[in-house]
Amino acid sequence: MVTLPGLHLRQTHNLAMTPQLRLAIRLLQMTSAEIEALVEEELERNPFLVREETEEPVISAEPVGLPADEAVSAQEEASLDTSFAQEAAAGGFDDTYSEDGSPEDWRQRYSGEDHDVAAQVPSLPERLDEQLRLTSHFTRQQHLIGRSLIEHLDPAGRLDCPPGTIAEEIGVSVTAVENVRQSMMLFEPVGLFACSLRECLAAQLRARNRLDPATALLLDNLDMVARKEYRALRQLCDVDETDFVEMISELHHLDPKPGFEALAANTSSRIADVFVQQDPDGQWSVRINENTLPRLYLDQGLLARARESSSASDRPFIRNQAHHASWLLRSIEQRTKTLLRVSLEIIKHQNDFLSSGPSFMLPLTMKTVATETGLHESTISRITTGKYIATPQGLFELKYFFTRKIGSIHLSKEHSSEAVKYKIQKMLLQETGAHILSDEEIVQNLRKEGIDIARRTVAKYRDALHIGNSVQRKREKAASA
Repeated sequence: MVTLPGLHLRQTHNLAMTPQLRLAIRLLQMTSAEIEALVEEELERNPFLVREETEEPVISAEPVGLPADEAVSAQEEASLDTSFAQEAAAGGFDDTYSEDGSPEDWRQRYSGEDHDVAAQVPSLPERLDEQLRLTSHFTRQQHLIGRSLIEHLDPAGRLDCPPGTIAEEIGVSVTAVENVRQSMMLFEPVGLFACSLRECLAAQLRARNRLDPATALLLDNLDMVARKEYRALRQLCDVDETDFVEMISELHHLDPKPGFEALAANTSSRIADVFVQQDPDGQWSVRINENTLPRLYLDQGLLARARESSSASDRPFIRNQAHHASWLLRSIEQRTKTLLRVSLEIIKHQNDFLSSGPSFMLPLTMKTVATETGLHESTISRITTGKYIATPQGLFELKYFFTRKIGSIHLSKEHSSEAVKYKIQKMLLQETGAHILSDEEIVQNLRKEGIDIARRTVAKYRDALHIGNSVQRKREKAASA
């Protein structure tokens, strides 16, 4: 039987990823600082979006008073309110999706560009260019050499090639490159443009006027520092114990990779988005930190006046701006609800941690939380990234509570990887110089507590905690004694 080609109608159900819905998804992974930056930008662009100055936060997404063609459509509203439940069937959202035919301003503002706080901080090359420009005693050739040095910095802040290679590239002598390089090693942060770790540390000590012959000998033998051969190293440097301890301490306070930047945004974002506290009846309650929520509302009065006095050419702008403001408010409200919902589910599984500390943390996966909340795993990942929760045990990123399960000798009890790490750390802190635990002894001690763990896993967790092996710890104890 031959099937003839033809046209057929078929009805299917799918979730349309509009630019507005895509914004709602992106808001999930934004930190409070990033959302504040986005809100500030929207306040400048959108005349109908207003910041509420009262003490009570207002996040009203109701487009009250909007005509039908300016309000958030029922279809879009349903898409936002049900999108997270539909994710599981859709397989999650793809952040690289772009929809043709959307309003031009939305395509430009939300087509993958991250309007965050970090973007407002000058990059390291920009700061170095500024310092180079302000170095007035440099000749034109030296400025050219300086720009070439900046281009050859690797992420750690060292040169990615020998100075001779740079000299050949720009047609100058190696001596000319070296003279500029030595001066620029004192740019902020000090220690950039070095060709080795020793040179990087030496530049930082020279800037502090602390590079004496004994310290230079210390830098010449950094391999002995790494092996913690302190007794032999002190004799080599020919200093007394007090001076040697001071030299080692000063060495540890230097930055071996000054190129890695610690942006102010990363520090400022470490504020609690969620609080956990115990009620009088012993139950744990979770609440959102309202100080991190933008206090916004749609100016209905201005919108009404604009509609009455606007010309036909202005009405599309008014309609789009009102629609965008309403959608932004609704998306922020949905993000807040999702954050609270996921936080509640996490805390429900970690009651023992809240009461007794990290050693009582239970294994938990994103898949478990996704199943319990009806959300997709990608949503759980986004909403827990960069969000912090204040607990009686301290401030933690929500992702901290996702730990894998470690085998248990007693089937009735479960152990998380984070709890096991804490037990290993506590065990090693209690070591004495007379008895240093081997990895095998750590395994046996953990098995006495019902934890079935391999020696290589202990070694991996110990490395993650930046704790040396038994030989290194023994040398360190002996040196400190």
